Amino acid sequence: MSAQLRRARASGSGLWPAGPGLAGFTALALIAFLAALALGPVTLPLGRVAQVLIEGIGGYREPAGAGLRDTVIVLDVRLPRAVLGALVGAGTAMAGAIMQGVFRNPLADPGLIGVSPGAALSAVAWIVLGGSAATFLPLEARTLGLPLAAFAGGLGTTLLIARLAMREGYTSMATLLFAGLALGALASAGTGVLVFMASEQQSREFLFWTLGSLGGATWMKVGLTAPFVILLLAAAPFLARGLDALALGEAEAFHLGLRVERLKRIAIVVVAAGVGAAVASAGVVGFVGLVVPHLVRLSIGPGHRALLPACALLGAAVLLGADILARLIAAPAELPLGVVTALVGAPFFLWLLRRRSAIG
Repeated sequence: MSAQLRRARASGSGLWPAGPGLAGFTALALIAFLAALALGPVTLPLGRVAQVLIEGIGGYREPAGAGLRDTVIVLDVRLPRAVLGALVGAGTAMAGAIMQGVFRNPLADPGLIGVSPGAALSAVAWIVLGGSAATFLPLEARTLGLPLAAFAGGLGTTLLIARLAMREGYTSMATLLFAGLALGALASAGTGVLVFMASEQQSREFLFWTLGSLGGATWMKVGLTAPFVILLLAAAPFLARGLDALALGEAEAFHLGLRVERLKRIAIVVVAAGVGAAVASAGVVGFVGLVVPHLVRLSIGPGHRALLPACALLGAAVLLGADILARLIAAPAELPLGVVTALVGAPFFLWLLRRRSAIG
């Protein structure tokens, strides 16, 4: 079994060995995180950012003036935004890599299992139908209502799709794909009906949410998102070996001793939970889960033991970089995050497709 898995991992090796590649992605993620704390409409030197972080950890805050301004910018505005962006980017990119491994298709995306359409439908239902009812709820419940509704909708849609794809204990990936497309289209139609019913203010709120943004980042959102993304990250080492075996084909993986159905179900559940939490907190951000795994495979090869953590690191770096551009391009206004990722990711993905066609 190990010899066959080694051959599967080694096929199409990347430009660099896994160790240096992971070190490079770690450095890139740290640079992007620090840049996210330093850059914005008000640019701060890295030394000042480091000083504010050290003082913040020690519980000290400057009482007034420019010092207090810098402290508020770094600790209260940019730090939760950067942490949330890193979580969303890491979770989305790793989910994309897992889905591509499960489907054995490099064009697979977390959206195929219905997370984003289901989350969008639940979010717009909360915005349009839950607004009046929410006025009677406590402030905390009103604040958490939208992300919790989006998370529940995304996870519920995915579980329904997985149930439809199961026949006699076997999950058909083709049925899963078609069920995802069908229910995704149905959810999008429901979303369209609700948007038609919405007021102008509600339509603007939903439009900005569907295009993605980290502008509403708070420590509460970080706390809601982190457990599900951490679950996805923690599952990666246990999924890696099975995904490598699955690359040989389901029948071959089964004969190698892999419990294929168990692997697929665990992968779908953890991806739905991680991506659902990410979408609930930051809206729909496209192309990260599709493009980042391709970049990592080109860099360090297809072996999932290194691929999955590398995707988490590069995904965090890419999303933080996109958020920096979203804040700087039209400052002091802010572009939707999904617009930036699409502007950068779509041309790159077309280049990848052209490259694969030339190779094939």
